Amino acid sequence: MKLASMALLLLAAAAGPAAAQWDTSGNGLLNGTYYFREVFYVASGDEYGDLGRAIAVYGNITFSGTGTYTLNCQAADSEYINSYGVLTCAEWLPTLGATTSGTYSISASGYGFLSNPASPSDSVYGLVSQQGGQNIFVGSSTESGFNDMFVAAPYSSATTNATFKGSYWIADTDFPSGTVALARSYMFQLNPDGAGNLGSNISLTGYVGDGGSTVVSQTISTKVTYAFSNGAASLAFPTSTSLISGQKFLYISPDGNFVFGGSPTGWDFFVGVRTGTGAPNFGGLYYQAGIDEFMDTNLVAGDLDTYYGAVTYLPSGSVGHERVASIFSSTAFDYTYSDTYTANATTYSTPASNPTMRYAVGAGGAVRIGSGIGPDLGLNVALAAPTLSGAGVYLNPLYIVNAASWAPFTQAIVPGEFLNLFGAGLAPSGYAAAATVPFPPILGGVQVMFDNIPAPLYTVNSGEIQAIVPYGIGSGVVTIQVINNGVPSNTVTMYAGLTAPGVFTQPENGLGYGAVQHNADYSLVTPSNPAQPGEYLIVYLSGLGAVSPTVSDGTAAPGSPSYSLDTNSITVYIGGQSVTPVYSGLVPGSAGLYQLDVQVPTGLTAGDNSLEIVGPDSDTAEALIPVGSGAAASVATPSAAARRRPEGSPAARPAAACPLGLASCVGRPRSSRQSQ
Repeated sequence: MKLASMALLLLAAAAGPAAAQWDTSGNGLLNGTYYFREVFYVASGDEYGDLGRAIAVYGNITFSGTGTYTLNCQAADSEYINSYGVLTCAEWLPTLGATTSGTYSISASGYGFLSNPASPSDSVYGLVSQQGGQNIFVGSSTESGFNDMFVAAPYSSATTNATFKGSYWIADTDFPSGTVALARSYMFQLNPDGAGNLGSNISLTGYVGDGGSTVVSQTISTKVTYAFSNGAASLAFPTSTSLISGQKFLYISPDGNFVFGGSPTGWDFFVGVRTGTGAPNFGGLYYQAGIDEFMDTNLVAGDLDTYYGAVTYLPSGSVGHERVASIFSSTAFDYTYSDTYTANATTYSTPASNPTMRYAVGAGGAVRIGSGIGPDLGLNVALAAPTLSGAGVYLNPLYIVNAASWAPFTQAIVPGEFLNLFGAGLAPSGYAAAATVPFPPILGGVQVMFDNIPAPLYTVNSGEIQAIVPYGIGSGVVTIQVINNGVPSNTVTMYAGLTAPGVFTQPENGLGYGAVQHNADYSLVTPSNPAQPGEYLIVYLSGLGAVSPTVSDGTAAPGSPSYSLDTNSITVYIGGQSVTPVYSGLVPGSAGLYQLDVQVPTGLTAGDNSLEIVGPDSDTAEALIPVGSGAAASVATPSAAARRRPEGSPAARPAAACPLGLASCVGRPRSSRQSQ
């Protein structure tokens, strides 16, 4: 791809949502000079997912603290590196219509965006992890039409060879020639001695694109050294055709616990973490960004994804969100998932049955890095989110979550979605109430406003509100505010989308088995009462978005003959097999509660199967469904009468102690989520 066409791609790509309404009260979180690295991957357009162009931009970025930045950096551009070598950003950026300055907007939570250094009309979206004054930004330009990953950490002139000392895990991903066949992911340990030596016999293990799940090993027996200058290090690895080779630039956080970087002349990206002694105390909410290369070894083809988002780790598992840009997709989408992990372990792999990623956790659990396991190559970094609080009526911007999936706050909200909102002073002290349908816009003198539209309220107390997003919210940025008897809270901004499916689970924490009923008798689907091939099921969820005919906010959805159907195209996957719902819409007589009627496909493996809901801008795979080994049932499509909420079913008996009454609340970790 020629430079002119690259510039057109970057400048004509769709810009992200308008920044005018975005909360900028967190701009001061980025202040001073940072080291950064951003790597761009641009598809060639062939069916194999090969890259047509790759660019690494790295150096200094200086933030004003008030929303502007300047650059002093270099660019390794595959289009020019053979002819001109590495260019300074002052030389390179003008050819793309860009300059060495830009703007940024960061909210109170650290969530926000900055104008892309190489494409001012696009934004790098991401999050600032606030860690004791050394705030680190991770993100990706998911809405831009190209794939990239961006990391920035504070520069410190006091950083010397002595700063880099201890035991580190490093994860690296690389596309050395732009072909997916040679793409690679690998991990290794370094033990810098604080005097410029990394030691000898460094052992690396990893995976190469067309090698699939075959482990590739490399041992560096010669002495490897490093040298810091101006706060950054140069690492000298011997030339090799295996996993790692040549010079690497390494940037380090002021406390020495987090490192990142890559080749000054190539397009790899590595992140690293210093490990400590004892359990790392890993858990809670983390901000994340990463690169995935999903390989099809039969075709020697790959699907490159880059993303940013957040993930919450609980003792029973994790629920995460990624805003994903795929090399084969014209638009970005929200991906919500659940996973298992080994709590408080320095290293672990997930999922346990068929691992696709291996991880290392740093001292104190503040940073976690990950590396893909072939054929699923990739790189991930997650940094602990801050603990936020405020005086008076305070709405915590970190904990506005889907009431069903508990997807983190980086997931877009959608019209009609049931949300849990956490904070302090949200209602009068000691007050607690639950409403019945129709849900009122004021409960106990409390209101929740979305774009100045009052939301229907289900439950209210001083620490938590459960509300339904009004159907009339705008697109792009949405403002949210709580008003407690005339006293307003802080204003929180979030992005709005079309769909954000979240399946209610048993218990209600977004993990485990979905709140799913057998259509025949409305009993819950459980391991002891599993779904059978061929039978019809009812899945209860939130976040399917707009419906037709429309319903007034908070009022009961109509029943026969005018069911309120969602207007978005929804596909269900059970155990990876596609299923078209025979009904997709609101549960008659309910508010904010959606249902899907689906038939269990044949050919599934007995046991736990994934339940995945895909919309036009979302993909949710957070719940499981147990499937039996019985013969395929002979059943008819459910009649319209079956689409009403049956008396006596879990959905028919809402209880204030269990939101929406969809499943038992025993063990629901409400307090732990709020405190995290």
